[in-house]
Amino acid sequence: MALQKHLLNAAETLVVDSLTGLCAVNNQLAFDPPNKVVYKSKLDRSKVALICGGGSGHEPSHAGFVGEGMLSAAVCGNVFASPNPAQVRRGIDLVENDAGCVCLSNYTGDVLNFGLAAEQYAAEHAEKSNNVKFIVVGDDVAVGRTQGGIVGRRGLAGVVLVYKIAGALAAQGASLDEVYNVAQWVAGRIGTIGVGLEHCHVPGTAPPTQSLSASEIEIGLGIHNEAGNTRLSPIPPLSELVPQLLDYITSTSDAERAFLPFKNDDTDEVVLLVNNLGGMSELEIGGVVRAAHEELAHRRIVVSRVLAGSFMTSLNMPGFSLSLALLPRAEEAGAPNASALLSLLDAPAQTPGWKWNAGAPPVTPTPLAPPPAPPAKKSAGAAGIAATQPAEFLAAVQRACAALAAAEPEITRMDTIAGDGDCGLTLKAGAQGVIREIDARNITGTDLVADVVAISKVAETHMGGTSGALYSIFFSALAQGIQAAAAGNAPAATPELWGAALAAALQKLYTYTRARPPSRTLVDPLAAFVDAYPAGFAQAVEAAAAAAQHTVHVAAKAGRSAYVDSAMLSREKVPDPGAWGVKTILEAL
Repeated sequence: MALQKHLLNAAETLVVDSLTGLCAVNNQLAFDPPNKVVYKSKLDRSKVALICGGGSGHEPSHAGFVGEGMLSAAVCGNVFASPNPAQVRRGIDLVENDAGCVCLSNYTGDVLNFGLAAEQYAAEHAEKSNNVKFIVVGDDVAVGRTQGGIVGRRGLAGVVLVYKIAGALAAQGASLDEVYNVAQWVAGRIGTIGVGLEHCHVPGTAPPTQSLSASEIEIGLGIHNEAGNTRLSPIPPLSELVPQLLDYITSTSDAERAFLPFKNDDTDEVVLLVNNLGGMSELEIGGVVRAAHEELAHRRIVVSRVLAGSFMTSLNMPGFSLSLALLPRAEEAGAPNASALLSLLDAPAQTPGWKWNAGAPPVTPTPLAPPPAPPAKKSAGAAGIAATQPAEFLAAVQRACAALAAAEPEITRMDTIAGDGDCGLTLKAGAQGVIREIDARNITGTDLVADVVAISKVAETHMGGTSGALYSIFFSALAQGIQAAAAGNAPAATPELWGAALAAALQKLYTYTRARPPSRTLVDPLAAFVDAYPAGFAQAVEAAAAAAQHTVHVAAKAGRSAYVDSAMLSREKVPDPGAWGVKTILEAL
């Protein structure tokens, strides 16, 4: 279900409030609140002006691209609603000059209202009727030729590349015809396809009546919440999803969507734009960039530039779009020069919305460094400290790992209340890493020191965070304790040896954490287990379980819960997730 909560003064003032904030960020701007027009306060009227606009809710587009080296003005409607002709006309009047003006539009309502305003201006200024030119950018490839036969293709994030190239050209002093012709050419060479996990919610409106299920994604959806043309379930990995998306853009065999003249013969050269639709994390967007770059390389399509970030959003829609701008080939008659277009794309732009780019093609991913050499095998005559029954030892460790994996949802639920929500996944990652070590025969039960060291390294490399560090320290210290308790005689591991090693490991752990029981951390059940161990394993596990359950009543003195409202923890009666993880492991053992 789409997130329906918003932070604002009132839905009806949101656009003006946001544009006023934008002007505080970018002091190049002036603002006409009644018409919601943002424009450059110091215009060079000897140069062509660029004006764009449309419904709000797509920030940073369009107003975030007004500034030196890009747009001259942006006319903003209400959320997802086109500005009216009077607003657009006001925008034209604010930036008009003898060099001329190019109006850029990309949605049906915007096209009509921008066109009407341009025609009104021409009618009232006959002597300047040729000074205002109009370009429609329609880069959406989800809508086929038949479906969009009359209404045309929608404009999506690809229009931003037209803004940048045309704006840089205008800043260099090019004529109106030069700016118009290049912008028109680029607009015809862009394809965009979007995918979303869910639709968004418009502030001030009723909750949506339809939504995607937890296992669905939608391809081809519009940036005004229009439904897409395909739903997929289950959600495919990026390695499968991205090739499907790129097929929409690069296909020359699909009569409905072969909009761009790709040759698919190893000579195609493109600019790749990965656009965050508003609700994707930067972490995920980086993964999308990798998947798209690698798939284009697989198809032998040359990627000359990569741009990534939020360019044209749909409020907080969790999803992304891919845009490809197909660059001209040297032999294309009447086409601009590819190098010239790239230099315009790379030219500086003093706008908060335009993202940094490297100004060069992406590098081929660096191959992974070779893994470290495995530790030297012991000689045939060398003996380790073995478990008394190695097979049962391995079975016990496997049970503990399986129990952690099964408990992940419940531990995650606890941690969303009492912490940062990652404890369940962290422990599950550690458990899966240990299972892989067992499968690789790096944990065998015949050399406990090597086994425990291997578990420590799993905690270090696969878990991460505070829990990973604590587990890694404890198991490293446990390996040292086993060696010290054995006094170099390499016997089988007796209960007495385990008890001494556990006590030593806990004391070593205390040198790295200030947590002491009761502290509402994993130390509570761990310390209870070690302290009760001399009375027997079963009794020690019972003590640990009781300590973990008791964390419900303990005020957080350390760990993740120390930053959470204590009243809420008391009300929710949630035990500490880390302590519950220790309880889960020990009970399974």
